[in-house]
Amino acid sequence: MFSSAWNFIKRHKKKFIFTGALIGGVYLLGKYAQKKFSEIQEREATEYIAQARRQFHFESNQRTCNMTVLSMLPALKEAIVTQLNSESLTTLLKSKPANKLEIWEDLKIISFTRTVVAVYSTCMLVVLLRVQLNIIGGYLYLDNSVGKSTTTPLAPPDVQQQYLSSIQHLLGDGIALTQKQKTVKSCVSLKETWSLLELEQQLNWIRAEVETSSRRSLSWYLLADDENVLADQACGLTENDIMTIKLLNETRDMLDSPDFTTVLKVCLNRGFSRLCDNLAEFFRPLPSDSAPSCAPDSLSAVSLPLAKIIPIINGQINTICSETPSHFVQELLMNDQVKEFAANVYETFSTSQELQK
Repeated sequence: MFSSAWNFIKRHKKKFIFTGALIGGVYLLGKYAQKKFSEIQEREATEYIAQARRQFHFESNQRTCNMTVLSMLPALKEAIVTQLNSESLTTLLKSKPANKLEIWEDLKIISFTRTVVAVYSTCMLVVLLRVQLNIIGGYLYLDNSVGKSTTTPLAPPDVQQQYLSSIQHLLGDGIALTQKQKTVKSCVSLKETWSLLELEQQLNWIRAEVETSSRRSLSWYLLADDENVLADQACGLTENDIMTIKLLNETRDMLDSPDFTTVLKVCLNRGFSRLCDNLAEFFRPLPSDSAPSCAPDSLSAVSLPLAKIIPIINGQINTICSETPSHFVQELLMNDQVKEFAANVYETFSTSQELQK
């Protein structure tokens, strides 16, 4: 019996070897596939967790951006009011001085100037903080990433504080942006009447003067130039100073990019549009007026003398730089292009590839 079985095996030896090899190969292949599948699953799970963590960190960073903007608006308003003080002129007018007409002329110019400055400065503040806090946010994400190759932080607290303090340039020298335009309204009589449409045209003209008469781009007013920064840091540069200068230079690169210019222009368009919407509330026809508010020429239906428009313009800073979230600021913070730009900045500085460049 055993001999016959042995003879059978000998006769079909090659078949048994082939079958055994096939079964063994299938088994090993299955084990290999199972191992690879587990590795792929583990890698996908790790990537998903990292992506979710990164997204959570980004969204948290955007909330920080929004709160920081709102917290800085009072300081921005105070800086503008200090440099463009119309309240002192209003007080003088109440005393009925002999040079009343001259004071009215000054009040007219300052009122328009500080409202335009408030729009520009608020838009710049929103976009600049989006850049700065997303650069910092990206580096903080890398500092806290699992498997980071170095223990040296990319953005230590002292560097963050020194870097973010550069925003003071906007609150100081940067506010001088449109003060050169103080004479743009000097030729307009206080007795002249304007409709809302004519007021919008005047604001658009002022804006065009601001943006075309300056030899520098608007981004220049957001940060001190390279020479000033390096001069301030020239004596005894510390490691933190070098890291801060690196952050500032990276910020300038972002501010000089076409994307930044586009986003800032979008914010300015939205800001001036919201300003005109606010002003429209003062040009509504009275219920007894025959002209319907929905008529095509409703923007010209009501006209006000410039002497009445000046106090309206003068008070707009309280809405633009409001401590509580206003429609003006909310529309800037929630703008889709601002969000997309912020995401691109964060993406750039939260990837390790950026450090290798």
